[in-house]
Amino acid sequence: MKIIVNGAERAIAADTLADALDQLDYRDAIVATAVNGRFVPAPSRRMTPIADGDEIEIVAPMQGG
Repeated sequence: MKIIVNGAERAIAADTLADALDQLDYRDAIVATAVNGRFVPAPSRRMTPIADGDEIEIVAPMQGG
């Protein structure tokens, strides 16, 4: 299926947000996620389905001050 990840089209074979993160090499990363503009907390990623055309945002925290 084709999805949009941080504005770029990607082709993956995943059923859930957690599966998509694994395939996109974010498996152990500490990130915030959203699907179609809706925040998805880490504990809900395994239960959050994704579909062709979905938009996923993945944001890593930044250090600084």
